[in-house]
Amino acid sequence: MTNKISVAASEVVVGDHVYNGTGTNAHPTFAWETVTEVRTVDGLIMLITGDLKAPHGEFWLEPDEQITVIRYPAAAAAPPPLPKSHHKPHHH
Repeated sequence: MTNKISVAASEVVVGDHVYNGTGTNAHPTFAWETVTEVRTVDGLIMLITGDLKAPHGEFWLEPDEQITVIRYPAAAAAPPPLPKSHHKPHHH
């Protein structure tokens, strides 16, 4: 389950998805881009989407400016592995 929430730009974290408009593709699913880096530059928040070594998107926002993001809940920790049984199964 995902959550679509509005947060201050200073609260955006790597892994959030930001809306980048439909651009040339009219399908709304492709308009959300994953934030891969968050920087503070000259008092502004710079959100980077995509790979830094390739063409990428940048969003420049005031720290208190509201932005809607899709945020996935943190993954739950995996349960500890079950202890190995010392009982050997009988093969027939």
